[in-house]
Amino acid sequence: MYLKIQQYFREAADSFSSIPDERQKLIGEIAAVIGEESRSEKIVRLTFICTHNSRRSHFGQVWAAVAAHYFSLPNIETFSGGMEATAFNPRAVAALERIGFRVENPGGENPHYRLYFAADADPLICFSKKYDHPANPQDDFFAIMTCSEADENCPFIPGATHRFALTYRDPKEADGTPEEAQRYDERCRQMAAEMLYLMKKARPPLD
Repeated sequence: MYLKIQQYFREAADSFSSIPDERQKLIGEIAAVIGEESRSEKIVRLTFICTHNSRRSHFGQVWAAVAAHYFSLPNIETFSGGMEATAFNPRAVAALERIGFRVENPGGENPHYRLYFAADADPLICFSKKYDHPANPQDDFFAIMTCSEADENCPFIPGATHRFALTYRDPKEADGTPEEAQRYDERCRQMAAEMLYLMKKARPPLD
C-alpha cells in the first residue's frame, strides 16, 4: 500500500474513539455478519448505494476495498451503485487524490476511473451506475445504504441478502463554496475511519 495512504489509515485508526457509540454498535453489527460469512471462505460482496452513485457510495466502495486489503481479507469484494447513474464527481475524486491515490481518468461523460492504492493490488474501477448494473452482483450481496434519501426511496433492493443503513451527510451541500474541499476531505476521512473500523471488526480473531 502506498505510504501516504498507510499513514492516512494510521491516523484514521487513532480516531476510532470519536465514532459515536450508537454508530460503533451499528458498524459492529455489520462487521459481525461479514465476519461470520467470510470465515466460511465465502466471497462477501458489499454494494454501497446512494442516490446518484457520485460521492458517498464511491467513498464507501473505495475505502472498504482498501481497508479489506489492509487487513488481508481477500474474500471481500466491494461495489457501488445508485438509484440513477450520473458520474463519479470530480470533487470526490480530487479528495482521494489529495490522500495519495493515483488516478487515471480516461475522459468521457461518465469516466471509468482507475484508482491505484498499492503496488501489489489491482486498481479499483469506479464509475457511476445503477445498483443493478451488470458490473455489480445481482444476488447474494450486502446492500449498504450510504444516504438517507436512497434508503427511504428504495426500501427493497432485489437480490440483497442483507441490508444496512449506514448513512452520511452529502458533501455536495458545500459545492461552490469556500468550504468545498474541506467538506469533501471531512467526509472522506470519516468514511475511511469507519470502513477501517468495520474491517478490523470483521477480520478473524487473532490466535
